[in-house]
Amino acid sequence: MTPAADSAGSPGVPVRLRGVSKRYGSTTAVSNLDLEVNRAEVFALLGPNGAGKTTTVEMCEGFLRPDAGRIEILGMDPAADSARVRTRIGVMLQGGGAYPAARAGEMLNLVASYAADPLDPKWLMDTLGLAEVARTTYRRLSGGQQQRLALACAIVGRPELVFLDEPTAGMDAHARLVVWELIDALRRDGVTVVLTTHHLDEAEQLADRLAIIDHGHVVATGTPAELTRSENQLRFSAPPRLDLSLLVTALPEGYRATETAPGEYLVEGHIDPQVLATVTAWCARMDVLATDLRVEQRSLQDVFLDLTGRELRP
Repeated sequence: MTPAADSAGSPGVPVRLRGVSKRYGSTTAVSNLDLEVNRAEVFALLGPNGAGKTTTVEMCEGFLRPDAGRIEILGMDPAADSARVRTRIGVMLQGGGAYPAARAGEMLNLVASYAADPLDPKWLMDTLGLAEVARTTYRRLSGGQQQRLALACAIVGRPELVFLDEPTAGMDAHARLVVWELIDALRRDGVTVVLTTHHLDEAEQLADRLAIIDHGHVVATGTPAELTRSENQLRFSAPPRLDLSLLVTALPEGYRATETAPGEYLVEGHIDPQVLATVTAWCARMDVLATDLRVEQRSLQDVFLDLTGRELRP
């Protein structure tokens, strides 16, 4: 696939937010938010329910206006210049946004007809495993099929920038892989992808960079590797209910030691040879044998929970 060529003056940063805020009555959904998304990257926006990510995306798409701050989408104001912006972006709406009685193939052909140089709808239906349901009405599609049709509608017009809302919701493992491959193909073709997802493994797999937002603020941003490499953790097994106070005292400042389950222990922090020696020396002083000793890289979920204190749920 080949994206539409940049028009003269198109910026190198397709998505830029500066000091953006949005309120609903007395509730602040987004507060003084700064964010940038680079060209031809997959950028994941993560956050617990109520964090402000949906409001942020809807402002970027031009469906909402910010109360303060500035948003630039492909160098334009997405609300004031909505007609020009819409011709260059693709939007995947949660729930598909399709007519319930429309057949899947008809719906995609209709959307394709609005584009100057669309992708081949038949090829796209085949690629996303929708060829067999092309004559099935939208309301009779499974949830996963509706999501795939929504994705097809979002990209059929060869957008330069595409917003994907939960692109693999309701899909089985095979369908998820197909969608992941298609998103990767978009990136290789120079398309910028902004996605929201409740699957942290999906964000780790697909995103070049990501931002975690909570209470309307960005609390972390970077590559998945950058966000997970700062700390790792040491796990080991030993007799239950050991007194960890001496271990915590012996460890460098900022490290944590907890018994996560009876006889299962966790040391959190940057685990280097000195820290490992400290733990084994403590075990020797306690006259216990540590078994199943292993150093683990913290996952994106660990980072997410530390930063927000909340699970990421649909």
